[in-house]
Amino acid sequence: MADYLKHKDYLGSVDFSSEDGVLYGKVIGVNDLVTYEGTSVEELNKAFIDSVEDYLATCKEIDKEPNKFFKGVFNVRTSNEIHRELSMIAEKKKMKLNELVNKAFDFLVKNEDKVLN
Repeated sequence: MADYLKHKDYLGSVDFSSEDGVLYGKVIGVNDLVTYEGTSVEELNKAFIDSVEDYLATCKEIDKEPNKFFKGVFNVRTSNEIHRELSMIAEKKKMKLNELVNKAFDFLVKNEDKVLN
């Protein structure tokens, strides 16, 4: 079971406030804070879809890119042992460490549900 909402290429978080008795969330991976809420799953899903559509329409109207920009560069912290093992695998395969890690990322993206469940 997924704990997120999906509409077009957009994902939305799902959270619950016991104090307010509402479900709520935000659209992930966009340039602005776009939120929604509802008192039922159906209401939350409709609010999410409406929020995505409204945001996309607003971005189009003001000629703004809706999707958050990612440079493709970030630091990954791991243990000394894992770093060493990855370096050795890369050497054996005659690859750069960065190339090896990108292959692992590609595999994860294509197999997310199998690997992370």
